[in-house]
Order: sequence, then C-alpha cells, then structure tokens
Amino acid sequence: MAGLKNYPVVSENYYQTLGVMVSAPAADIKRAYRRLATQLHPDKHQGDPRYEERFKAVAVAYRVLSDPERRAQYDYKLRQAALAEAHRQSAQAYAGAAARPGAGGPSVYSAPTPPPAAAPPLRTRRPAGARERHYQPRTTRQQVRFNRQDLWLVVGIVALLLLFGISAKIVMDRVAASTNYEDARAAYGRGSWELARHYLDQSLGFRDDQAPALQLRGQLAQDAEHDLPAARADYEAALVASINPLPPAEVARTLLRLGECQVGLHLPRAAEHSYSRALRLDTTLAAAYLARGENRLLELDRTAPALADLQRGHQQYQAANRPVPLPYLQAEGAALVRLGRYPEARAVYEQALGRNVGDGRTLYLLGRLAQQTADSVSACEFFRRGAAAGYGYAAQAAAECR
Repeated sequence: MAGLKNYPVVSENYYQTLGVMVSAPAADIKRAYRRLATQLHPDKHQGDPRYEERFKAVAVAYRVLSDPERRAQYDYKLRQAALAEAHRQSAQAYAGAAARPGAGGPSVYSAPTPPPAAAPPLRTRRPAGARERHYQPRTTRQQVRFNRQDLWLVVGIVALLLLFGISAKIVMDRVAASTNYEDARAAYGRGSWELARHYLDQSLGFRDDQAPALQLRGQLAQDAEHDLPAARADYEAALVASINPLPPAEVARTLLRLGECQVGLHLPRAAEHSYSRALRLDTTLAAAYLARGENRLLELDRTAPALADLQRGHQQYQAANRPVPLPYLQAEGAALVRLGRYPEARAVYEQALGRNVGDGRTLYLLGRLAQQTADSVSACEFFRRGAAAGYGYAAQAAAECR
C-alpha cells in the first residue's frame, strides 16, 4: 500500500477536463481542446477568475494528452490510482462489516471477502511508449518473391555501376594521355628523340585520337627519324582527330608538313592539294608558297604559277626580315631562266651566292645561266668553282669545258 499513496485520487482527470473518452484519438483531443479554449478564454469573460482557472486546467490537460509519451505515463498513473482506490474501498467495506454491533463477528454470508494479505507488487518497468502501445504483431511470415520491379531495379543498379566504371576509365585515360603528351613535348624540346617517342606512344596508347600528340609524333618521324610514310600517316590522322582538334593555323602548318612528306614520297599532285589547303587557311604562311612553287616547278612543270608562288613567298619572308632558304632562291632563279628572264635570274642567283659563297649548286646554276647567254668563259669558271666545292654536276660540266 505504501507504493499507491504517491498517486492520490483526483476528482477530475485530464480526460474529464477535456470531456473526451480515455480511448479518444489524438484528433478528438485536439478538437476538444480548441473548442474549450475558445469557450473559456478569459478575454470573453472579463477576467473572471473561475474561467481563468478552468482555462489553465484545459491547457495543462492538453499539454499532457497531446504528447504520446506523456500521455502513456499519465494513463499508467491513472490505472495505478484506480487500482489503489478499489483496494482502499474493499478494505473499508470489510472493516465496516466487522465492526457492526450484534453482528457476532464476520460471516461469509454478511461480510465482504477480506482483502488479500499483501497487494501485488507494482510494475517497475518504464511505461510503454506510443509506438509500443500501437504495435501490431505480424501474425504470418511473408514469403520473399523476386518480381519484375526488383529485376529492373537490379538491372538499373548494374547499369549505373558499369557507367560509373566506364566514366572513371575515360577520365583516367585522358589524364594519363595528357601527362604523357606534356612529358613528350619537354623531351622533344631537349632533343631527346627516343624519350619523346616513348612518351608519345604511351600517350596515344591511352587515347589514339589526340591531334596534338599525332602532330608531334609526325614531326618526330619526319625530322629526326626520316620516316616519311609514318609521318604522313600521323599528319593525316591529326587532321581528322577529335580530341583537342588543331586550330586553323596549326592545321595549315600540318598540311604544309604533310605536303613535304608527299613530295618526298613522289606524290606531287597530293602535295599540291595539301599546300593549297594550307594557304586557304593561312595566306600568310610564306613557307607554303615557297614549297608549292618548288613543287610546281620541279614536279608538275608549271613554271609561271611556280614563279608566282616563289616570288610571293620571297616577298613575305623579306617583309618579316627573314632570310629565304637557299633551295627556294635557287628554284626561283631556275623558273626565271625557263621563262627567259635572264637578268632577273642572275640577280636571284647572286643573292643566293651572297648567302653562301661556296655553294656548289648555286655556282653550277650560274654556269648554266652563262651558257644560256653564250658566255662560255664565265660558265666554265662557275663550273670549276662548283666542282671545287664538291658538287658533282659542276665537275661534269667543268670536264666538258676542257
């Protein structure tokens, strides 16, 4: 009985205060509170203390019953208080029947059943929460089945994993290709041809459609390895590559180099096409004019267009304060000779000779020009000088002079 005295019997519990059943759902409790709060608000009753006390009691009751945990604890206290009250009333009834005068003591027919010797022990377990009170146990065990929706879910997850793996590989390949290309450029700049070739092969092994790497490998094959077929293949691949495509100016330079390879492979018409494409992209590319002029003169036998290209390239070199390469000066002089413009040809040859006094080919060309103008003495002198410089054709011509 000592444990029950901590829960005194109240004349009105919170459910009665709100006017709802003990089993009322939360929605009914909320609805009852709003209705009573509106009716009992002190502002409606000119501050009447009775309404104010009643309003506070309603607020306290709603604060407890609106919280599932606090409501569970309050329900537990109500049950314990009800059990204690029932026990107290039973004990009082037994005591009153035993004390009535003339009753002759208690009787099984007149007295109520005596109370038990000891009250059952109170539960010490914490009151159940809202989730536990509303928990519904599963009566049957569901059988797991793999349906169509699960199949599509698994397929989608696998597809996402594959896509992620492919994307990661593409990114890693691009990073590795870019790193190897930068190392190849550094090695090429230092003149380390074998190391540059190694890095370029590694870079193109990861991504075989990188235009800059293909262009650089073509230059390496052309300039250092003198492998014109390999250089031509790399240049052609660089022009159609999709990764980091070349800007127009670089495309023009690549076409110029491709034309040089085609000339070396005895493909003059293909070289003509490459040079013309380069000049359509960059009309200031003087080297393309000179190369196309030489190809037209020596391979295609188109003297007038060849001379026009050679002279235009010569002018662009002079405007940029750059010396014209000696072979192109010699080709320009040869074109002038073919057209019968001997004084202009002699001036160009002398300009070339001033560039390199001991060039045997230039001396030989001056000798041929002297023969064209019937100056055999000067011709033989130029031939002898060319032969002394080690030029074979000049030596043959000098022998004929004797």
